[in-house]
Amino acid sequence: MTDTTKPALKPANPRFSSGPCAKRPGWTPDVLGNVLLGRSHRSKPGKARLQHAIDLTRKVLQVPDEYRIGIVPASDTGAVEMALWTMLGVRGVDMLAWESFGSGWVTDVIKQLKLADVRVIEAPYGELPDLSSVDTKTRDVVFTWNGTTSGVRVPNGDWISADREGLTICDATSAAFAQRLDWAKLDVVTYSWQKVLGGEAAHGMLILSPRAVERLETFTPDRPLPKIFRLTKGGKLIEGVFVGETINTPSMLCVEDYIDALEWADGLGGLDGLVARADTNLAVVADWVERTPWIAFLPKVEATRSNTSVCLSIVDPAVTALDAKAQGAFAKAIVSRLEAENVALDIGSYRDAPPGLRIWTGATIEVSDLEALIPWMDWAFAAELAALKAAA
Repeated sequence: MTDTTKPALKPANPRFSSGPCAKRPGWTPDVLGNVLLGRSHRSKPGKARLQHAIDLTRKVLQVPDEYRIGIVPASDTGAVEMALWTMLGVRGVDMLAWESFGSGWVTDVIKQLKLADVRVIEAPYGELPDLSSVDTKTRDVVFTWNGTTSGVRVPNGDWISADREGLTICDATSAAFAQRLDWAKLDVVTYSWQKVLGGEAAHGMLILSPRAVERLETFTPDRPLPKIFRLTKGGKLIEGVFVGETINTPSMLCVEDYIDALEWADGLGGLDGLVARADTNLAVVADWVERTPWIAFLPKVEATRSNTSVCLSIVDPAVTALDAKAQGAFAKAIVSRLEAENVALDIGSYRDAPPGLRIWTGATIEVSDLEALIPWMDWAFAAELAALKAAA
């Protein structure tokens, strides 16, 4: 690609950030006109809206009836930490890590919880660990379904034992609503509103199987639990958390925004419609990568490539010949050039990931915007390559 002529058409929405992610198409602040501001979240209408959010979540995400769904504080991080601190310690745990957030959970379990029997099963960015080496039969397992910072996802839940004795704790924050979660294989599922549905930040979702509830009611951790982590009282689950009686005060403005996104998703046909949109978006990027020699997917195995946080590497020989710092600078220059043109915002790779680009292709992204973005990506690369050669 050597053409440095600017393309004529720009994306209508340049927001391709991997979190917070683009709002749904057609969103305006006017959709929040009926929000309960200045009212207690414990009032009858307040609890009704929270319960409505839970009910819509169950419908759109196809959560089994016997699973509990709760709204919790501190985004996906809060939801994962609640699970780790309240449920781990009964048996050994296998921790899977192949990107930044999975590695963060490893740090918490080893250095903060200080559990004795922990196996860490890792893989570098762009790869999955050997899932056949995970003991899903007798040990607890903690993993991310979709690695937001690596663009690598588990292809399915077939590697998880159906007759497991331990629990599976799954961080699904950039997978929920874009990928099909195997609920029969999952005991704890967490995510945040600001990913696939483009909701606002600071609220997390905690979904528990009956087996996870049993663990909570039969296991008393030998460590102090902050109030916002406590899910039981007197050895029984605090059921109110799962019918809209949140542990702390939620933003009803954010709740209403989440409901709007869920209703939009329901109108698309629910999960089927959302997955189809994300898959179609990924296909646009995949077609471009296939025909473009300077760019490649960070994940080499097609079945493990995310359809939300698409991570890409710059593989042109003139760039790969540079040292790591210079490669990172080259990628950042592309990102800055596209941002200056208001074509793509926040598409740099995550700070801990290999240098490259990361494009969000979740369900709130319009395929027409991705199609408009592609020529600009080629233009930005050509312009930076020309500058690199001129400086040599």
